[in-house]
Amino acid sequence: MQEIIEKISKIKNGFKPIEFEAEDIFGSKTIQDSMTLACDLLKSEQYQVRCLAVFLLGFAASANSKALQILKSEVSKDTSWQVQEILAKSFDRYCKDIGYEKSLTTIKDWLGDKNPNVCRAVTEGLRIWTGRPFFKTNPQIAIQLISQHRANESEYLRKSVGNSLRDISKKHKDLIEKEI
Repeated sequence: MQEIIEKISKIKNGFKPIEFEAEDIFGSKTIQDSMTLACDLLKSEQYQVRCLAVFLLGFAASANSKALQILKSEVSKDTSWQVQEILAKSFDRYCKDIGYEKSLTTIKDWLGDKNPNVCRAVTEGLRIWTGRPFFKTNPQIAIQLISQHRANESEYLRKSVGNSLRDISKKHKDLIEKEI
């Protein structure tokens, strides 16, 4: 493991090599072992190592609700923007694994959180929303879910909301204009 940590710690741009390492690790361990490792890796001072942990938690989340809870309650507090990007990807992975329609309760729960990073993980993670199953045929639901944070006090979240709505407007301009 130390060799992997040293290798990914040198990555300065991009996340794909970290994701590939996480896939290899996750494929060779049990979900519980992956979770234990992820929790240990989250303690690292190196954001790349924490990103590896977040990917592992994202892979485990559909099978272990504790992984999803750690993503929401702990990872969302990380100050690294890189870690927050992987949180968004991990949330999307969770939704994809269980199905976007089945994820609606969790999506709404996360969007209702007071932490803007939790909300942003949803708005950013599911981009482009209308390219995702369920939302592709239900764009109005995506717009309604995203729009609730248009005036959020967090600029970080508002920009993500704006980007998501702009993405949707390329195919559903009339629905976006009606919402705005």
